[in-house]
Amino acid sequence: MFPPFLPQTAANIKDPATISLLQDLQRTVIPMHSYSSQQDIATTYIHQGSGKIPILLLHGFDSSVLEFRHLLPLLAKNQEVWAVDLLGFGFTQRVLGMKLSAVAIKTHLYYFWQNLINQPMILVGASMGGATAIDFALTYPDVVKKLVLVDSAGLTGSFPLGKFMFSPLDNWAAQLLRNPKVRQNISRTAYYDKSFASEDALLCSTLHLDMPGWSQALINFTKSGGYKAFKPKQLGKISQPTLILWGDNDKILGIKDAPKLQSAVPISQLLWMKNCGHVPHLEQPQITASRILSF
Repeated sequence: MFPPFLPQTAANIKDPATISLLQDLQRTVIPMHSYSSQQDIATTYIHQGSGKIPILLLHGFDSSVLEFRHLLPLLAKNQEVWAVDLLGFGFTQRVLGMKLSAVAIKTHLYYFWQNLINQPMILVGASMGGATAIDFALTYPDVVKKLVLVDSAGLTGSFPLGKFMFSPLDNWAAQLLRNPKVRQNISRTAYYDKSFASEDALLCSTLHLDMPGWSQALINFTKSGGYKAFKPKQLGKISQPTLILWGDNDKILGIKDAPKLQSAVPISQLLWMKNCGHVPHLEQPQITASRILSF
């Protein structure tokens, strides 16, 4: 049985790993009383495994915890692992009228950590989740023991559809992202091996689009400016040991930012994922898990 907050289309998913993850999804109310909205957010997450140092996984833009459907079980064999749907994304509750920004996401993430984890952790961020992880580690350095950035956003602050997120084009831009052909093209671009862009994978990447308030939250976040590009001076303040994993055939962010990120972050190492696109955690989960666990 799937949790009742999931869209009915979840029943169409066939991949056993995804079905298992969906069945393990939980929701808890995270209060944000110190934030201007003073809202309680029904927050979706998954928690597996055990170990001394917890790992928290952060997904990319317009994605969900399902992004880690193959990586999380591998990590959980050796460590305590969490994955959370960020504020405004995935299957976490979207609150109408709440200002959705990088600051709001960071605030919500801190309260999630405080309520459920509450000990220093290894923070893993993929794509936009990398920018979230960087922002969080800079703001709450005592909370993050180590940092793992997977094909991370953060050096480039622009988003291609951002210029269209203003009325009357904002709804058009959101609906464009809902279009199955557009989503499939994005999926194919994200993978080096195009066979991973299956019909089931497409359903996994679009399941959260049926959640209430999806389009308005997407517009809200993009209008806020999303994540600005971090300057080298800011990245130089990252105190945590940092592992940078990057697909050598990333066609979403390219590969030029990888060595720049390594150069800017003081205690960092860059490991290339060979014959891999933008999503190593989906395309090469075993190698990704092995490198994270070794780190």
